[in-house]
Amino acid sequence: MKTILRTLLVASLALGGSAWGASVAFLTNLKGEVALDGNPRPVLLAELSKGQKLTLGKGAQASVMFISSGREYALQGPGEFTVKDTELTALAGAAPAARDTPWRASDKVIVQVSQTSAASVRMRSIAVPKADTEPKLLYPTQGAVATLQPAFRWRAADEKAGAEFVVTPSGQEKPAHHAKSAKSAYRLPVRLQPDTEYVWTVTAAGNEIGTGRFRTLPRESLAQIEKRRPGDKAEFSDRVMFALMLHEMGAVQEARESWARLAEERGDLPELAAFAK
Repeated sequence: MKTILRTLLVASLALGGSAWGASVAFLTNLKGEVALDGNPRPVLLAELSKGQKLTLGKGAQASVMFISSGREYALQGPGEFTVKDTELTALAGAAPAARDTPWRASDKVIVQVSQTSAASVRMRSIAVPKADTEPKLLYPTQGAVATLQPAFRWRAADEKAGAEFVVTPSGQEKPAHHAKSAKSAYRLPVRLQPDTEYVWTVTAAGNEIGTGRFRTLPRESLAQIEKRRPGDKAEFSDRVMFALMLHEMGAVQEARESWARLAEERGDLPELAAFAK
């Protein structure tokens, strides 16, 4: 997880986040008037080092998670708080509430945020992409999938015409599944094999819409994802960490969809929309 945050630091620096010292924690939520070492509005997931100070205005909120333990502290404003090796202490205001979480540090690279995304965050304005109406495959088209029964999606020239769907293990001729769909989506009724590459094709009105490739995750990774999948009432920070976990596992498209849902929920955090790109 520490490497995740170092990659996301591009976005943090674009908004004035600090990079001095060795990081021990990072921001998993913030709302309202929050400043880091006097610099207003640090970015979500900004790294924090020992000795740094967070200042919260009246009614503001922030959550800080420590990399080594996964322990998270919830801060309420008004107040001033200092980062220590393994905890936060209040210099002014109410003492932060703490909770233990399963999200601990990992040395794996999880998220790659481009400088373009960071610039979008800095400008606080995400450009609206031009409408794409061309027939094409939508999901899954890159990376891995975090399920053995994916819900395939595509865009057809005539959404009511129906389509023929085929998914085949890479390098084989015999399909794993072959069906017809009356819609532009199809949830696989059978389970695919874990840790296997597949090719899928959709044909409508005799014309191929497209061919895509994806890989199922290993069984151990799938089990870990299901164990950590947050419920509907989970903390915001748990859902943020789950999106990072999907990136770590290679389920890039699902991670972006998670970021997009979070962005719809929290319009005050424009970096979420940048991470969804």
